[in-house]
Amino acid sequence: MIVFAGSQLLPGNVGRAMLGPLADQRAVDNLNHELGVDRPVLVQYTDWIVHFAEGDMGMSYTLRHPVTDFVVAAMKNSLKLALVAFVLVVPLSIFGGVWAALHVGRPIDRIITIFGLSTTVLPEFVSGIVLILVFAVWLQWLPISASWPEGAGILTQVYYLILPSIPLVLVLFGYIARMARAGTVEALDSDYTRTAVLKGLPFPVVIWRHVLRNALLPTITVIATQTGYLIGGLVVVETLFHYQGIGGLIYAAAKSKDFPMLQAGVLSVGIVYMVATLTADILYSVFNPRIRYGAQG
Repeated sequence: MIVFAGSQLLPGNVGRAMLGPLADQRAVDNLNHELGVDRPVLVQYTDWIVHFAEGDMGMSYTLRHPVTDFVVAAMKNSLKLALVAFVLVVPLSIFGGVWAALHVGRPIDRIITIFGLSTTVLPEFVSGIVLILVFAVWLQWLPISASWPEGAGILTQVYYLILPSIPLVLVLFGYIARMARAGTVEALDSDYTRTAVLKGLPFPVVIWRHVLRNALLPTITVIATQTGYLIGGLVVVETLFHYQGIGGLIYAAAKSKDFPMLQAGVLSVGIVYMVATLTADILYSVFNPRIRYGAQG
């Protein structure tokens, strides 16, 4: 309902947006009637939600083609980019956060912390432009565009996605590393860690078996929330690297007042957020015995 209401609040007229400012008003009215956007809002909402529940996302106003094909293709592209960024940022951030926690108060801790905070506040279009200039224009190590040739294999696709994934890694590194650092520092100062050390367990065993398992629980929640951003919040990156993902699709649909495309895109991203959050809750209960045993009791 919020998605539908939000799209209805967009300024402008659908027929006018499609036919242009010089179009005759009768032609605009006829097109609006043909598309059904001149019907009462409640009727439009009921028609939309019933068809969406049946798996029919509707017909694009501007492209005159079923929306599902465009949303599925864009979602697949965004998932590929998100997967490359995810594979890069999660282990790198967790390693950086844990390493900083193991050297808390030392220069390496401050370097990692300052680097993470600096990259987090750096806008994606700034880091993206700098990366394009350095790695694509001057060094020519990576392609400028993220659009790979037709029929390219998986490795070629990954090669084209490395450069656009780096701005995402820079933005998310600070969030995840800070959470991993805080959790590790707290776990290192806990009674069960001191007990494990006093029992004579080797330090790597203490870290792996007692510290990381508890320290990374809050990090899982942060990673899950950022997964939704990796898929649905990439308008700037997708525009900068000419990548046809779901963020760019939603932005283009909003500009052209293509309501079926806009609503389907936003709802698809919402479903991704919901699945990511549910996955985080399941993983949290799996790794946290207090929640698992509490549910059994």
